[in-house]
Amino acid sequence: MPVHQANGRVILTHPKGSSVELLLYGATVISWKAGTIPNPEPNERLFVSSKAALDGSKPVRGGIPVVFPCFGAPTHPEHSRLGQHGFARSEAWTFDSIVMDNAAGVSVRLTLGPTPSIRAKYDRPFHLAYVVTLAEHQLTTDLHVTNPSASTAYPPDNLEFQALFHNYFRAPANEILVFKLQNNKYYDKTEATEEGRNNAKVETRAGVDVRKFTDSVYEDASQEYEVTWPGGGVEIRAKELKDVVVWNPQLVAGIKLADMEDGGWEKFVCVEPGYVRGFAKVEPGKTWIGRQVMSVIHHERRINQL
Repeated sequence: MPVHQANGRVILTHPKGSSVELLLYGATVISWKAGTIPNPEPNERLFVSSKAALDGSKPVRGGIPVVFPCFGAPTHPEHSRLGQHGFARSEAWTFDSIVMDNAAGVSVRLTLGPTPSIRAKYDRPFHLAYVVTLAEHQLTTDLHVTNPSASTAYPPDNLEFQALFHNYFRAPANEILVFKLQNNKYYDKTEATEEGRNNAKVETRAGVDVRKFTDSVYEDASQEYEVTWPGGGVEIRAKELKDVVVWNPQLVAGIKLADMEDGGWEKFVCVEPGYVRGFAKVEPGKTWIGRQVMSVIHHERRINQL
């Protein structure tokens, strides 16, 4: 069976061998295995810390956590009672349906609406649907955010939010380069002062590395990225996710994370498409869809430029 449910997990398998596993808790993808055309044996594409909690007790350190309705500490008045990165990654979602099951791929939909625990800290009506689609060499995640308000008042009763896919790609951190960010404006969250963190910089590097503690928010980016390393890589194409975050804590910050395995920061890079500078807005009765398509790079794209 291409879709299997057990113990709060959903596993999708493709006839050619690729697979994806996600938790109902947080709708968090915790495994994506895919091969390449030259090497069809499926390999793990995502990093999950060996110290990560997978029992629903706290958000998962790794995989693809879903960030909604705020990124980082809340800044919107309606989000004031929320914690870091909102609640989507720390609530139990509902398995809704199998969307697609054919030779091209397999796709499932999970949903989340207001629960008592969410209402206690966030009183806006909303409905989320999360569609995960597996193809032979590709993984697509779509977040549908619906504003169920029936208000006809003016100004409109818009649902305002931030959203992001917090991808942890398994890769040799000190050898990766992220492309298509050159000349882009970004904010460096590793700066020591608030003024420094709020001061826009311009990316001068053709390929962005994470050999030191990196936490950079690129605003109004291309929505097309390549994460490459000697012998491998992943392409990302995003839609309605105008920003992208590049993050790796390295030793200086990684050692402070209780659920990060020793040396774990050497094994991944986070490249995270999102809408995190400002707020996306959805009018009453409308739906916003943020998408990312992640594709395995089949052939060497570069020699080691580090």
